[in-house]
Amino acid sequence: MSREPFYPNQLIPLLITAVLCAVGVGFLFLEILLLSHFIIAREAIVPTLHWPDVLVGMTIYLKTSIYFAIFIGRLMHKYPGWKNRILIEVGTSLGNIGGTLFILLLWDLFREVHALMALMIVVAAFVLLRMAEEGLEHIKDERGAYKISLGGLTAWIEKILDAFNGVIAPVLDKIIPKTDVKDGATRGFFGIFMLAMVIPFILGLDDFAGYVPLFNIVNVFGFATGVFIGHMLLIIALFLSPSLTIKIVKNPVISFIGSLAFIGLALWGVFEAVKLISMGA
Repeated sequence: MSREPFYPNQLIPLLITAVLCAVGVGFLFLEILLLSHFIIAREAIVPTLHWPDVLVGMTIYLKTSIYFAIFIGRLMHKYPGWKNRILIEVGTSLGNIGGTLFILLLWDLFREVHALMALMIVVAAFVLLRMAEEGLEHIKDERGAYKISLGGLTAWIEKILDAFNGVIAPVLDKIIPKTDVKDGATRGFFGIFMLAMVIPFILGLDDFAGYVPLFNIVNVFGFATGVFIGHMLLIIALFLSPSLTIKIVKNPVISFIGSLAFIGLALWGVFEAVKLISMGA
């Protein structure tokens, strides 16, 4: 199998990835400026970049990107060629940008409506708990045994998460999409683009909503910029080596630490939601 030429197969998609990241940050800045004109009694979003906030957003996005990495890897395998890569890249980038901007709009418009914000945070916490359980699946070998057992702690955590997520599954199944790419499906130009855009849009909603509680301690503009940069880095890594990238994001140690972080953020979110409800009572 001959190696793909760097130009145009790699260079053009990589350049477009960087451009789309800049476009996303530009739209984010514009959205914040527009929202600032509608502020009544809530604290304004300051459109300044603090690199610690950017790093937080980038790191968290890359940790939550396992589902996206697997999904996009399947798309790239099924629809090879650099032209299809550009389609997939543009679609996924626009979907991620759209999902992030939409959830930011909802958060800013309704953050003073305590009941709605509390509901949004609780749903986000449920999403995080689902992601925590799925993260634990990545620390098992082919026979289903844990690569990291910690004296049975991993199995105990997964058992609790499985029981809880089973109760809320009817709700979350409507929030978290299926990312299977059926082998029998044939898609044209528009079909590939829409498939690449819609799934990341929904995943972007889930991922960004899951970190609403963090907005009390990080700058939203910096955090969202980090999300866009993390998306760009993931796309670049997937273009260069899809199989290696997926292997890295499925590392058992990273998955276990990430699952614990998700559980912590979910519990924190529920605590914040209770505080919001008590403030509005």
